[in-house]
Amino acid sequence: MVARGKYLAQAGDCIACHTIPGGKIFSGNRPMPTPFGTLYAPNITPDRETGIGNWTATEFFNMMRTGKSRNGQLLYPAMPFASYTKVTRADSDAIFAYLRSVPAVRMQTREHDLRFPYNNRSLLIGWRTLYFQEGEYQPDQTKSAEWNRGAYLVQGLGHCAMCHTPINALGGSSEEQAFRGGLIPMQNWYAPSLTSNKEAGLGNWEIQDIVDLLQKGVSNRGTVYGPMAEVTFNSLQFMSDADVRAMAVYLKSLPADQPVNTDPATAPARADIAQQHSEGRRIYETKCASCHGDAGRGMLPHYPPLANNQSITMTSAVNPIRMVLNGGYPPGTRRNPMPYGMPPFFHELSDNDIAAVVTYIRTAWGNRGAPVTAREVSELRAATVE
Repeated sequence: MVARGKYLAQAGDCIACHTIPGGKIFSGNRPMPTPFGTLYAPNITPDRETGIGNWTATEFFNMMRTGKSRNGQLLYPAMPFASYTKVTRADSDAIFAYLRSVPAVRMQTREHDLRFPYNNRSLLIGWRTLYFQEGEYQPDQTKSAEWNRGAYLVQGLGHCAMCHTPINALGGSSEEQAFRGGLIPMQNWYAPSLTSNKEAGLGNWEIQDIVDLLQKGVSNRGTVYGPMAEVTFNSLQFMSDADVRAMAVYLKSLPADQPVNTDPATAPARADIAQQHSEGRRIYETKCASCHGDAGRGMLPHYPPLANNQSITMTSAVNPIRMVLNGGYPPGTRRNPMPYGMPPFFHELSDNDIAAVVTYIRTAWGNRGAPVTAREVSELRAATVE
């Protein structure tokens, strides 16, 4: 049961919030910046004074199901209880058994540092009325067991919708907008739409490419960076082939909001970006072509293609700008232990240079992305890199 609980805790990526990098596992206090102030994840080790050592399995399950602590206190929705409410009692009990098995750490959790009026927990009653629906996942009897397993993991423990669904000014999201993508608050990364074939809709992906991206971190269709790389590193690489395939089957089935673009070569020419495009091409040939190729085809699987790459041409240009500025590595995973990375260029390219080269890769080779401005680059140059 403990081993199963560890697997499920990894599926839920609990370590990402409850462990400071380099700190003792699940001892809490990792800061979580939000537009409303900073939250601190609690200690969930079995310490009796500062952790959950005095909790019962029923109290833990009720917290997962209702989003309320054992004393009835409403939890802030940075804790993904809107997703965890779908978790079964058996899975909750297994996770609790695992958490009870890790070393107890005596560490008091810091108080949240939220601005007025957000530090008034009673306001959460209104948030819950608008955005929280309690209840266990109910299988769709018209779908296969594999599809339902994938839906349970994606909607529940995986809490994928927390990043891949637009967040409004109240920190809430609607079921109608689920998986349609949005900027991750305070992190300056864009989580693409999983329903839009222009962004990351998977309708024309092979199942194996989806599995590789989730579990390995690289695939023939793309590479994970930023917050998604952390998810793959902490969580998805440890999941079974069967479970990752089930998630892929479910994600591929999400309804597309537009047809797949089957002829990217018909992208229209735009005279207004001709000069920027020309300058960007010069920079690309000097700095990028040695890895990504003259025609943007990359060298799979280590250097992803840029031509006809949905992550390059999304509505938001945040991710490609950040990659050029800061570089990065895919996660080192069991199936890809020595990933190839990309160097940063913030120190040698100006805002205008980066805007030009990102515009070039978003509009060359039939790509249909919009041009990028130097102002967009400047704003992200100042963004915190964790």
